[in-house]
Amino acid sequence: AVVLCAYLEMGGLDLRDRPVIELGAGTGLVGIVATLLGAHVTITDRAAALEFLESNVQANLPSELRPRAVVKELTWGKDLGNFSPGAFDFILGADIVYLEETFAELLQTLEHLCSDQTVILLACRIRYERDHKFLKMLRGCFSVYEVHYDSSKDVHIYKAQRGSRKEDF
Repeated sequence: AVVLCAYLEMGGLDLRDRPVIELGAGTGLVGIVATLLGAHVTITDRAAALEFLESNVQANLPSELRPRAVVKELTWGKDLGNFSPGAFDFILGADIVYLEETFAELLQTLEHLCSDQTVILLACRIRYERDHKFLKMLRGCFSVYEVHYDSSKDVHIYKAQRGSRKEDF
């Protein structure tokens, strides 16, 4: 999450007033930083994480920015009807590629949430062969490029988008 936040803070992407969703938010750090950078953020995780997530958002966002951050339940592949297809300009995920049994649901969720213009940013360590398997699955549906690598933390950031408009990258 720290590496993805640093990448967002570098300013290569303009998040101001853009609809953003964070998947598998955990502590909510990425969503909080995106909100501080001006985005309207839906910060998601499973039901068990929501109370902690909500308290982090309340504690770490100034009161005037809190309306820009909404905490919402999302179990990949299951609660998709609660989210409008293609409603987000950016989908953010930090360290969410690790359980092979969730890969198909994560991919289904990404496909549901994406429009042709949506940019997905995933920060992850490539620890195991299964992590390469997810990237291969992702490349089956999206154009995928590595846009950043933090060697000190061994974290890659991948950018994915529908189609193959390489000039957008």
